[in-house]
Parts: sequence; C-alpha cells; structure tokens
Amino acid sequence: MKASRRFPALLLAAGLIGGGVALAVDDPAEMLPNPAQEKRAEAIGAHLRCLVCQNESIEDSSAPLARDLRKVVREQVSAGKSDQQIMDWMTERYGEFIRLAPQFSWSTALLWLMPALALVAGLVIAWRATKRRTVVTPAPLTDDERARLDALSGRE
Repeated sequence: MKASRRFPALLLAAGLIGGGVALAVDDPAEMLPNPAQEKRAEAIGAHLRCLVCQNESIEDSSAPLARDLRKVVREQVSAGKSDQQIMDWMTERYGEFIRLAPQFSWSTALLWLMPALALVAGLVIAWRATKRRTVVTPAPLTDDERARLDALSGRE
C-alpha cells in the first residue's frame, strides 16, 4: 500500500478504535446520585464477573448484559441491601460463576487448593530429581588399562 493511501486507512482505524473506547465510558445516567452509594456499587460490581466477557468484572465490561447487571446492583444498593445480600442474590440467580473470586466451599475446594498442590508436587519432583543425582566416583584404572591409555595417548 502506498504511503498516500496508508494515512487515511490509519486515520480510519484510529477513529474506530477511539470510538470503541468512548463507548466503554460509564453513562452518567447510570450512576447513583449519592457518591458513597456509587462507590459501594462499583466495589460490588468489581467482584462480579461479566457473563458475556467472562474475564472482566461488570464494572469494566461494556457488554449490554454487564450494563443491566450494574443497573440491578445500583438498584439494590439504593434499596438499602447489604453487600452480602446483593452478592448472595446474584449468586443465587446466576450461580457461583458470577463471582470473580468464588467463596471457599467443598465444591470449590479443589479450585482454591490446586495452586498449592501443584507447587508441592513440583517441589517434590525437583527434590527427588536432585536426590537421584548422586556423585559416582570412577573406579581406579587397572595396570592393563593404564598401559593401554598411555599407548593410545603416546606417553610411553
């Protein structure tokens, strides 16, 4: 592509990318009038997973479902529900998956313990691998072997 054609293409790409970033900005109409309640709603939303994006919180996601969930959280904060009540309601409705950090229970024990178990297993494997490497001292050469070595190396 020629340089004269490259500039408009780059300009178009920058406009499209910039437009996407502008769409991700929070809608002021979505925010609560009370700053303390808004901060609380944001903190709760930061612990809830966007079910569309799956690796983002509902506060960071621009998906329509995340926007709806943010609205529900703000409605419940305005209604005076506690953080735990809101998290429990969301978990009851959408399952444990909605939590970015699932609670520790018997059903999630493996999820929480797997990193520690993997670390212990790695340390045991490394320890056993180094333990097997015992230094073996070579047996001394016999007179015949020494004479043959001297003959091969030309040191007679």
